[in-house]
Amino acid sequence: MSTTTSQPTNRSRSALIITAIVVGVLVALFFVFANVYTDILWFDQLGYLPVLATQWIATGVMFLVGFVGMFLPVWASLQIAYRSRPVYAKLNSQLDRYQEAIEPLRRAAMIGIPAVLGLFAGVTTSAQWTQVLQFFNRTPFGTTDAQFGFDIGFFVYELPFYRGIIAFASAAVLLSLLAALATSYLYGALRVNGREIRISRTARIQLAITGAVYIALQGVSIWFDQYAAVIAPSEGFLPAGAGFAEVNATIPSRAILAGIAALVAVLFIITAIVGRWRLPIVGTALLLVSGLLIGSVYPWIVQRFQVDPSARTIEAPFIERNIDATRAAYGVDELVEISYDAKTDATEGALREDAETTANIRLIDPALVTEAFAQLEQFRQYYQFPEFLDVDRYEIGGQTQDTVLSLRELNPDGQTSQNWYNNTIVFTHGYGVVAAYGNQRADDGQPLFLESGIPVDGALTEALGEYEPRVYFGEFSPLYSIVGGGENLELDFPSDGAGEDAAGNATYTFEGEGGPALDNVFKRLLYAIKFQSEQIFLSEAVTDDSQILYDRNPLDRVQKAAPYLRLDSDPYPAVVDGEIVWIVDGYTTTSSYPYSTSVPLSAAVADTYTPSPQFPVDDINYIRNSVKATVNAYDGEVTLYAWDEEDPILKTWQKVFPTTLRSVDDMSQQLLDHVRYPSDLFKVQRNILGAYHVTDPGSFFSTDDEWVTPNDPISSAAAPTTQPPYYLTMQVPGEDEPGFTLYSTFIPRTASDNERNVLTGYLAANSDPGDDYGKLTLLTLPSQTIPGPGQVQNQFNSDTEVANQLALLQRGETEVLRGNLLTLPVGGGFLYVQPVYVQSTGETSYPLLRKVLVSFGDSIAFEDTLDQALDALFGGDSGADAGDGDVDPALPEVEPEAPTDPEAPEEPTEPSTPPTGDLQAALEDARQALQDRQAAYAANDLVAAAEADERLQDAIERAIALSD
Repeated sequence: MSTTTSQPTNRSRSALIITAIVVGVLVALFFVFANVYTDILWFDQLGYLPVLATQWIATGVMFLVGFVGMFLPVWASLQIAYRSRPVYAKLNSQLDRYQEAIEPLRRAAMIGIPAVLGLFAGVTTSAQWTQVLQFFNRTPFGTTDAQFGFDIGFFVYELPFYRGIIAFASAAVLLSLLAALATSYLYGALRVNGREIRISRTARIQLAITGAVYIALQGVSIWFDQYAAVIAPSEGFLPAGAGFAEVNATIPSRAILAGIAALVAVLFIITAIVGRWRLPIVGTALLLVSGLLIGSVYPWIVQRFQVDPSARTIEAPFIERNIDATRAAYGVDELVEISYDAKTDATEGALREDAETTANIRLIDPALVTEAFAQLEQFRQYYQFPEFLDVDRYEIGGQTQDTVLSLRELNPDGQTSQNWYNNTIVFTHGYGVVAAYGNQRADDGQPLFLESGIPVDGALTEALGEYEPRVYFGEFSPLYSIVGGGENLELDFPSDGAGEDAAGNATYTFEGEGGPALDNVFKRLLYAIKFQSEQIFLSEAVTDDSQILYDRNPLDRVQKAAPYLRLDSDPYPAVVDGEIVWIVDGYTTTSSYPYSTSVPLSAAVADTYTPSPQFPVDDINYIRNSVKATVNAYDGEVTLYAWDEEDPILKTWQKVFPTTLRSVDDMSQQLLDHVRYPSDLFKVQRNILGAYHVTDPGSFFSTDDEWVTPNDPISSAAAPTTQPPYYLTMQVPGEDEPGFTLYSTFIPRTASDNERNVLTGYLAANSDPGDDYGKLTLLTLPSQTIPGPGQVQNQFNSDTEVANQLALLQRGETEVLRGNLLTLPVGGGFLYVQPVYVQSTGETSYPLLRKVLVSFGDSIAFEDTLDQALDALFGGDSGADAGDGDVDPALPEVEPEAPTDPEAPEEPTEPSTPPTGDLQAALEDARQALQDRQAAYAANDLVAAAEADERLQDAIERAIALSD
């Protein structure tokens, strides 16, 4: 009875376990399906489903190729070794025990081991889908390398492909050889008895042929390694490419070694036939010794005893190759270099010829005014601005105005009531553009807005017309939002602007096509699983009309639509054709351009605005700004424009994704008006030009004229950062008219920390679309000693008069903040301009622009406005209008004190000698300053109080002097 009872119990338990396993597998598969299908819905809604399909097909095919390519040879090797085993082999007791233990699992192992190895190989090869697609769709560069005369495309597309195949095949053959050895040993085909090794005939043939294939593959690999010499660092002076030792020793030796490897492979074949292992063993040893002597020692001898003693002359032709290739690969080969004889005397009227440049000097620092934007234009805690604002230009009133701008984006963490409904249904979007004139400010030091308020209103709207102000897609958008499911569920904007009562907030219903539709229960279930939120499935606010918006960051959307691009770190918004769009610059890159020096991209673009990576691993030696992309801030639409249609890498990807890129001719005029030269590309180019502005091989070898971008003068001395490039409208010397320009400066590179901070070069890139777009101009200063940004900042900090005025501004509860130090080639020299902000230490304070520092040569000036500062610097009349001449930095008027009671007159006193006119004026000034100070403290305006203190002190000193 007990046995009968236990059998049904065991069966029931087994059935439950099997059922649980099946259910678990089905649930896991459904979760996987949910992620896969929602990806399909997202790409389909965006209009880039072919991109996803191409990636999946390519990845799947590469996985199968890798799996089969590893599984078949290993499986075949195991099968051959097992089936050809000796039937009556005499085994020792230990091998007998191994066989007994393994035999029950043999069938599974002979399938499972190759399958596991195949899975690893498939995953590895699937990651190489981009390389394979580029190979099969390759486009010639039309330029040949200097050593072999091959098209550059061979090194970019073909060489990595061939070397990848050889590496994979070598791994598969080596694992097959190890599998055959293990099987042969286990089943007696290979026996080791002391110093005697016996191999059966079939095992000998299998092992010898496998060894021959492996050695032959190594020979082919060595042959291709000679081509890799032109893309690898040199053993000598060259940072990249084949130098004298590589060309005359390394490359020939690799060809010789490849021939030796082929000979050794033939010896293995002979062994398979005749059965003698001595020849292939000796041949393999010869190959190893030859690799050491010919491949390493001989090139070292050539480098050490022939090249190093006369490196400057011997390496000269190869240095020239490196210079030419590097400049071409980074797009600086058409650089226009101008010798700039900079003046240092600040003479009267010196800026008369640079009036338009001077009128566009940007005083508003995008890194300092974020708090001012937040205090003045945020309105609610659920809005926010980025840490660093953007710089663009707009035509206002017929004149181009440099603007500092940002979007008023949603702050998901800013609302006080955090719950799923508010986070997902109500707070869904930001609202409006906030833009300030770059060269103007209000009387009190606040930014002067040309677009502000809720609803939006300003000069920008008047110039461009009405536009859609709602920002559903931005850099700070929530993880996901559900919109369109009901009328007026979304908060649109606080209708009373800066008021505190939210009862009258405007509402809105999304009307675009911004995300996948949740038009059935099945899709809601899938997205509930994807975002792990049952509310998506249960909420009544989610209807058949709802859409779910996610992956909303502009960089994320462009990267998904164009996975082959590297993206600029600074997307920026612009009002274009009635819409707010994000403009994103995309780059095509490679690290396989012959003779071109590599740089780590993320480290090259690091500066005050872009953090430096801890471990940069993204080396490149070729870059092109090949794509301009836009992301609509309202509905998230992504549009890709082929900006550099001559770039061969972009042409290759156009063959892979033929429907995703639009012609640059399709860009509207308003969009073209807001295209700018990308900052990351410019940073990489200035990094390269620090050394490669030198084109003479001898000078390049001596490194006697290397430059570097200076540290940001306002960065911390303990953790200095590189000074970022700045956008300004200016007329660069050599140009006929002003243009929107991106510029940076150079100082000498030194080996010690005590660097010589003098200006040696000035690099400018034209950012206006047209024939001169991207034109690089380098101003060189061969003989003059012009102070660099660090020296100028030191002059500002150490000047006695400036220090005294700054000390007055810092009295009480205020601090002084120095803005970006701008450098402009005007007046025949270099003008430095730095805005000075004052900020109270209160919680709701923000920086106010109070003063401007300027420098030209050795002269400096410190005034309330840029116009006053330039006039003071250039002999009383700079000859140009700086644009802020209308600013009146006057302090607020003070109400007069109440009169004394007329019914209680004071007793008359003996008349005293009346003060002289000058003394009377000084006393009157002191009285007025005292009243102004009291009024400033009453208004909590500490800046005005400090200025009144200064005037009071001055008036008292004058009065004392006159009294004496």
